[in-house]
This record gives sequence, structure tokens and C-alpha cells, in this order.
Amino acid sequence: MNDKISIMKNPAYPALLQQIGQLLQSGREKVAYTVNNILVQTYWQIGQYIVEYEQNGNEKSIFGSKLIDSLSADLTMAYGKGFSRSNLMYMRKFYLRFPISETLSHQLTWSHYLEILKADNELEIGFYTKQTEIEKWSVNLMQQI
Repeated sequence: MNDKISIMKNPAYPALLQQIGQLLQSGREKVAYTVNNILVQTYWQIGQYIVEYEQNGNEKSIFGSKLIDSLSADLTMAYGKGFSRSNLMYMRKFYLRFPISETLSHQLTWSHYLEILKADNELEIGFYTKQTEIEKWSVNLMQQI
């Protein structure tokens, strides 16, 4: 116990705690950023696979919604939550609205894109994407707009 008291009385100890805390915070932010980018890219690719399989690259579906229903059931069974019919439809729409993956913003999360994809036309989608990136809008703020 005396060793702990003497360590804490050392004037350099608070700075050590602060440095470690900043390092941990920075590391956590980098992990979250990396995970988000991988998630967004993965969902974009899932959308691409669906469009290419179901539609052969066309905007209109050959199979209707039967493929989405089957994928939803099978992916949920195999991988758990996240593959509802609605979410798969958004992944499909995500790919159709952003067909070039390099145009995706690394600043936006999947939740941001879900809100943006609720817009009805390309002009709105472009506006909300750019404004969210520039103004760093939160998902909560976007839901209020």
C-alpha cells in the first residue's frame, strides 16, 4: 500500500496516466474507424453481389423479391442478426446508388448511409451525403431533418 501511495505522489504520475489514456482513446478511435470502413465496404459488396446475381447488372430484378427473402432467411440462420429483408434491400439500394465503391465516404457510418438512402432521388442523396461529410452530422441529427 505504501508503494502505491509513493507512486501516486510522484509528480510525473498524472502525466503518465494522461499519456496512456490518450493512447488508449486514440487506439479505440482507430479501431472504430477501421471497423466502420470494413462494414460499409462489406455491405456495399453484398449489395453488388445481390444486384449482379439477381439482376444481372440491371436495375430491375429478374427474380423479384424471392431472392431477398431466401437470402434473409439463410444468412440470418448462418450469421445471425443484420440480414433482415429490409437491411438486404438497403444494401442492394446502397450499391445501386453508389455503384463506384471509391466514391464512398470513409467518414460516414452504415447508419449514416441508411438515413441517406431514405431520400427519394439522386440530388437529395448527393446533397445529404456531402453535407453529412462536411458538417459531420450525427445520425440523430439526420433523423430529425
